[in-house]
This record gives sequence, C-alpha cells and structure tokens, in this order.
Amino acid sequence: MAQEKDKGKIKAAIKRRKKEVYQPVVPDMQLGFVHNNVDCIGCRACEIACKDKNGLPPGPRFRRVQYVEGGTYPEVFAYKVNVSCNHCAEPACLPTCPTGAIWKRKDNGVVDIDSTLCIGCRRCEAACPYGAPQFIPELNIVAKCNLCIDELEAGRKPYCVMACMMRVLDVGPIDALRENRYPTKAIGPQEEPVRAVKNFANPALTNPSIVFVPHSKGRVDS
Repeated sequence: MAQEKDKGKIKAAIKRRKKEVYQPVVPDMQLGFVHNNVDCIGCRACEIACKDKNGLPPGPRFRRVQYVEGGTYPEVFAYKVNVSCNHCAEPACLPTCPTGAIWKRKDNGVVDIDSTLCIGCRRCEAACPYGAPQFIPELNIVAKCNLCIDELEAGRKPYCVMACMMRVLDVGPIDALRENRYPTKAIGPQEEPVRAVKNFANPALTNPSIVFVPHSKGRVDS
C-alpha cells in the first residue's frame, strides 16, 4: 500500500487526470514473447540478465522462471514456465494508473512506465493478472519489463533473450509467433505454440502478447 504521506498526492493526481473512457492503443506492430517450456533448463540466466540490466535490488524480478513439478513415481514430470510483462493488447494496469505513468507504444505495442510520474500507489500491481508490475520500496515506485526498449531501438534483442543459452526464449511479432511464421529456435518446425498453459491467467482478460511451446503436462486441456 502507498504510504500515508502519499495519499494526498494520489488524490491530487486523480483529481487532475481527466475523466475519460480508456481507448486501447492499436499498435502498428505488436511485439511479444515466446517461451519453450519443454527445452528450458531453468538456469535463470534470463532472470539475472534482466536484474543486471535494470539495476534491480534484491526482491523485485521483472522476469520470473517458475518450476512446475508433479506426478508420482514412476510417472513424474517437471518443466519450467518463464514469464515477465506480457505487453498485453488490453493491459489491465494502464487504465488503473491515476497519473498516466503507464502507456503503450504505438509503433511496437510495448507497455512502458514513466518512473517520473509514478507515485507508488500500486494500483497497477493489484490489477495485473500476471504479476508483472514490481514495487521497489527503496524508490517508492512500481517498475516492470519494458522489453529493453533501448535495445530494440538499437536493433538488438532484450537482455533476457540474449542471455538464454538454450535459445528457448525469444521476442518477435506476436501474430507471426502464434502461427509459427517467425524464424526462431524457440519453436520447432512442427510445433504449435499455445496462448496459455496450466495456472496461467486466462488470456481473455487482457490479450497478452506471449505464446508457449507447452510441456505435455502443462497443456490446459491435459
């Protein structure tokens, strides 16, 4: 929760902001992630690269590698699910921000946060069904993955993608990734990426820009 001294700032920001119906931004091209749950070895190199790139203190993680294990001997299984901000087509975080600090880029669909406008109210954190916004107590702001926008603008890929030794994580036009038309080692030629795996929030909530190559035990219908 926001500190007591910040409540006045929050109320003032809400009062200043115009009362208007949020209109989702339709980008010229929507970038998104793909993660291969089957071949990921859970080394967390992507996590470390992300924390290093963004100078994050202990605690906040823009990218999270989740370990999933189950079954009983001899039918046991284990796989990894790798997520960060999904740069949703209809982000739940954006319309909840009272200061307009969160915005969606028109050229590539990246959902970004202007830290100079953030007042640490944490409304976006509560609204996101994927746990993407991360509160940083030392700065009293919320921050998250912005797809390494500076790297993208320089013609490079995000740090997490470049750090992945197994090449199971990649970024590209989400429409092409969904149809396996984007050249990437993360998806095999005969594989069909899916929009959600078990325990992943319903994509219908925000239309997230991510696909998975699912483990057989991670399929929603398995």
